[in-house]
Amino acid sequence: MDPRSFADERSESRLYVGNLDLRITEAALIKMFSPYGKIISEDFLWHTRGPKRGEPRGFAFIQYSTKEEAKLAKEKMHGRLACGRPLMVRLASEKYLEEAAAQDSSKAGCNTIKSGTTSTISGQVSRSAKIAAIKNKLKALDEERDGAKKPKAS
Repeated sequence: MDPRSFADERSESRLYVGNLDLRITEAALIKMFSPYGKIISEDFLWHTRGPKRGEPRGFAFIQYSTKEEAKLAKEKMHGRLACGRPLMVRLASEKYLEEAAAQDSSKAGCNTIKSGTTSTISGQVSRSAKIAAIKNKLKALDEERDGAKKPKAS
């Protein structure tokens, strides 16, 4: 079995969800997308640095068990209003390819994308995004626990 074909299959069942209102929670996002299939993972991205640290970045990734479920969710949810904002829903591989094309057109002499590169790079982004999200969740939980025990000193 070719590992690239598995990664390609995986990327075809992964959705990019953008233009999220900052009031939308992970639970609300899962509730909105769960009617269209079995969600096997969700990556809600947070700012990890700067003045917005710990706040949502306004986009997420949702992984379905099959590409058919992902395509159905894309069709049903793209453009749908959530907290007054239209959701932007695409296959994650489409999002990456659009960004790569924009970068390629802005760079002289770099006009090709190697086969299999998209799934490898999107997998790395996904892994680092998951790690960052988990770190932020743990930090927020620690701060909540510490804040409940004693008042914060300024």
